[in-house]
Amino acid sequence: MSESATSEARGMSVASAFSGMRGVAPVMFRAGCPDCRGRFELAASALRLAIGASSRTTFYSFTCPGCGSSVRKPAGERIVELLTGGGVRTLRLHSTV
Repeated sequence: MSESATSEARGMSVASAFSGMRGVAPVMFRAGCPDCRGRFELAASALRLAIGASSRTTFYSFTCPGCGSSVRKPAGERIVELLTGGGVRTLRLHSTV
């Protein structure tokens, strides 16, 4: 890919990339429960992402479909990118300082 094409691709939003598509399959994310050790796929609507001021306060959460446990896992930069790009609802946490 040429340098200009790479620059254009990086600046492209998810909305503009998919603007001409009519039927897009829902994004599914693989996840696991630390309590029951179940492995499953979740739709974006089943996940929540909280972005804090640091990596320690940035996480995603979901309810395990197998055992009903509330699961919270850390989210690094790549996970944040994948979840936001896949339509996961995001909450931005602000510091009170």
